[in-house]
Amino acid sequence: MKDTIEVKKFKDEQLRDELASLQKKLFDLRTSTVTEKVKDTSQFGKIRRNIARVRTELRTRELAGAKK
Repeated sequence: MKDTIEVKKFKDEQLRDELASLQKKLFDLRTSTVTEKVKDTSQFGKIRRNIARVRTELRTRELAGAKK
């Protein structure tokens, strides 16, 4: 997942798939902290930010569809 511009190019189904993928990555990262030392802790923030980007875009599209 990259930046907002790339998120806007995705179709709705791609965004949902990306959201599921990011949530799984975050879960896996959290579980790996229990079993071992995570080398790059900045990944937590990056993944959470990307999840927020995807959710924001999905919500924006949802609201735009409701106004039509």
